[in-house]
Amino acid sequence: MSRPKIVFMGTPEFSVPTLKSLHEKYDIPVVVTVPDKPKGRGQKMMPSPVKAAAEGLGIRVLQPVSLKDKDFINELKDINADLFCIVAFRILPKEVFTLPKIASFNVHTSLLPKYRGAAPINWAIIKGEKKSGVTSFILDENIDTGNIVGKREVPIGESMTAGELHDELMPLAAELAVETCEQLLSGNYQLLKQNDSLATPAPKIFREDCRIDFNMDGEDLKNFINGMSPIPGAWTEFDGRKVKLLKSEFYEENHTKPKHYLIKNDNFLLQTASGIVKVLVIQPEGKKVMQIRDFLAGFRGNKEGILE
Repeated sequence: MSRPKIVFMGTPEFSVPTLKSLHEKYDIPVVVTVPDKPKGRGQKMMPSPVKAAAEGLGIRVLQPVSLKDKDFINELKDINADLFCIVAFRILPKEVFTLPKIASFNVHTSLLPKYRGAAPINWAIIKGEKKSGVTSFILDENIDTGNIVGKREVPIGESMTAGELHDELMPLAAELAVETCEQLLSGNYQLLKQNDSLATPAPKIFREDCRIDFNMDGEDLKNFINGMSPIPGAWTEFDGRKVKLLKSEFYEENHTKPKHYLIKNDNFLLQTASGIVKVLVIQPEGKKVMQIRDFLAGFRGNKEGILE
């Protein structure tokens, strides 16, 4: 008996474990990813992590510039796939996501309907959520609105960064994708309609959104720093240069000088009206990421001052 055919679509490192897990169980005739892009100082053309993984597994790769390209659509049509599985890819046009015999489904990095959009991991932490997860849903014509097939949930730690949550969700996405394929292929599933009244947005984050506002409440400041880390990175001007603050903790404290910093006992403390935000990881512009102790070991500036 021939194995079910599943077309996989994805781009970043996050998608790779899902591709590998599906490849172990199913026939993956083709992988769809973005075109190679120039990277680094030499601007050498580099494949996406998904393309590199697919080639390592001996899977044919398609890299359409336009997802509406007729030749691309005809190639997919000829495959006659049972399912399309999408993890961190582009928005598919209807003429693509309606091609499979059963359905096209996406694995999204939030507990839908919360955090629909491009940056759900970042926004969950920025907004102070206590839990996150992954959701599989059937694609429709809107963004992240389709009927839900399944979910996996994880707690968000007090000082967890977006990067740390990303790494926790990566294997969960792979597990959920395999489970969703099993359910859809067997017909043993129940779709759950999303409650649009509970939906929250997770728009793409741009560089100009990342500057730190020291008028924030302490808990919000900690969440902003951790939610922007490591990419794109919350930043400020400090000691005459730009620095990214990449991990922090919050402590309630009554006697503070809001919008002031204090360097004390190898600690870099940001004072707010509600307490202290302790910076743990920092990256000065043009330098490597470093623990705060290493940064302060070479710091010769003022031990206290105003945050702007």
